[in-house]
Amino acid sequence: MSSRLDRETNRRKFLHYLAASPLLGASGAAAFAQEGVVARKHLDDPVQWAPQTLEKLIESPKEAITVFDFEPVAREKVPPAHFGYMASGIDDEVTLRANRADMQKFKLLPRRLHDVSKVDSHIELFGSTWDSPIFICPTGGNGAYDADGEIAVSKAAEAGHHLQVLATPAGTSINDAIKARGGTPIWYQLYASPSWDIAYGLMKRAENAGSPTLVITVDRVGGRNQETFFRLRRMDQRNCNECHDESSVAASVRNKPNYAGIDVAKTGVTNLQSANMTWDFIRRMRDATKMKIVVKGILAAEDAKLCVENGVDGLVVSNHGGRAEDSGTSTISVLSEVTGAVGGRIPVLVDSGFRRGTDVAKALAMGATAVGIGRPYLWGLGAFGQAGVERVLEIMRGETRVAMAQLGVAKIKDFSPALVRPA
Repeated sequence: MSSRLDRETNRRKFLHYLAASPLLGASGAAAFAQEGVVARKHLDDPVQWAPQTLEKLIESPKEAITVFDFEPVAREKVPPAHFGYMASGIDDEVTLRANRADMQKFKLLPRRLHDVSKVDSHIELFGSTWDSPIFICPTGGNGAYDADGEIAVSKAAEAGHHLQVLATPAGTSINDAIKARGGTPIWYQLYASPSWDIAYGLMKRAENAGSPTLVITVDRVGGRNQETFFRLRRMDQRNCNECHDESSVAASVRNKPNYAGIDVAKTGVTNLQSANMTWDFIRRMRDATKMKIVVKGILAAEDAKLCVENGVDGLVVSNHGGRAEDSGTSTISVLSEVTGAVGGRIPVLVDSGFRRGTDVAKALAMGATAVGIGRPYLWGLGAFGQAGVERVLEIMRGETRVAMAQLGVAKIKDFSPALVRPA
């Protein structure tokens, strides 16, 4: 006797065949689509994790055809609260969805008869060379998705020689992350907090470890209603208090290696958000370290100009992957305005919503120097550990090179705004 899953799968395949058949006609296909019975080629991004019938999950990283193949596997393997924290945006998740939807508002213009027999995708940033324009965004607590956490990510980044940015609340110290990469420099992301003493202590740890660049996040200025996270957390049967002590700020960072030796309790801060941060803080940090300073969280052209005026070495166009605010402003929609305002005076990086090589190509054509990914490599980490992260990066590198070849771009420097236009 066939199972319910087999019957449902066969039914969906049959209906999909009917809907695609020329015998049914356009009106019939539309009717099937309106009834919601046509099987989608891909899951929505972000996925709505209501009960649903999924196709057979991949069983190894090698089976993955797209980065999206890893997400449902991670959902199966990662505890609900941990997966929900990663998958969640805030409020109505308008920004989270806009990051993906707005990718389709721009189209690429393929160019022909250019020699693309050898496509070189390496980039240079602040004197260091990387094999790909795709960089590893800072995401905290990677141990929630795999026991090796950030160490696995660092090793995967080194395997593909990608730039990596380590998060302040990482489960691995900046020293150990650099060691895992065999000494390859890692940038350090800073959540400044309301206390200069905390911010300075975190910066000095990174500087002393040999990190060349400080990435100051400026878009976490208050609380957030992470609806998806809160709902999935209710499904988690574990006692979260055994690992997460939220009784005080000091307790919440007690087990975070990068805070070791920093007396958070003594500062008297009641939260680690940066609502009091101004350009004065950026200038003060600029004067306090020899590290390069990159500001992460810029969306307005006016703020991009201020980055230049205040001695910042680079910026990241970012909305925190839709996790900081729900304005609905995607990063791809404002990228050209920001790069235009900067005018090549400092490097412009971008993240939030990038999943395909064509996404990366659009950003590079708009003037970005590098493109960051977050959730995709966490899907790979949660699904298969280091091997999953390596495969995610491999897929995106391959797609990016294909997109470059179709655009007639043999080197990153050959990208130009003429290759992308509004759809």
